[in-house]
Amino acid sequence: MKVLLIEDDMIETMKMHRAVSGMQTKHQIIEAKNGEEALEVLNGGGELPDILFLDLNMPRMSGIEFLQILKNDDRLKFLPTIILTTSENRADLLKCYEIGIAGYIIKPLKYEDYENRIKKVFDYWEVSELFKG
Repeated sequence: MKVLLIEDDMIETMKMHRAVSGMQTKHQIIEAKNGEEALEVLNGGGELPDILFLDLNMPRMSGIEFLQILKNDDRLKFLPTIILTTSENRADLLKCYEIGIAGYIIKPLKYEDYENRIKKVFDYWEVSELFKG
């Protein structure tokens, strides 16, 4: 799968690369440090990613602002977007689901827990009908 990771924290980006490199199936990760960079990637004319991982707390444009732009774009609105955040704020969670996300994951403190959650997300989306064909 082609994955767009929208994350401003370099350590979190490295964790994602490490988790994905340990999987049997290889995935391509494209990075964006904020919502503006992510929109440039998505509107750059290349092949769209299969899935997005989005942090909520970012500079310039919050994850929720990015999500609203994404879901109002007819070409991008069906991209499965997984929130990957430290925010346990219930209002954030509800707002994200209201806008239209595919999942909401709280970043666990232990790396093993993080890796396990990321693997489960990939396992699910690898068998999703959206990617078959």
